[in-house]
Amino acid sequence: MRTTVRLDEALIARAKSEAARRGVTLTSMIEQGLKSVLARPQKRSTRHNVKLPECKKKGGTLPGINIDNMADLLDRIETRD
Repeated sequence: MRTTVRLDEALIARAKSEAARRGVTLTSMIEQGLKSVLARPQKRSTRHNVKLPECKKKGGTLPGINIDNMADLLDRIETRD
């Protein structure tokens, strides 16, 4: 089957060079790579969302601070001084 894919020029150059070194076609190199990737089971994330409690004592997270919003945290740090 014919198909068209867009690949990085440097990657294709490396793949062509490696295919020539191995004495195989670029098509067979691509097929081998796809088969290899598809044969591996995909790892599932074991991460869980955790709700962190707000600390009411001095030194804890201030009310209204969203620690998941890095841009907001950086803005508050920069304007604190």
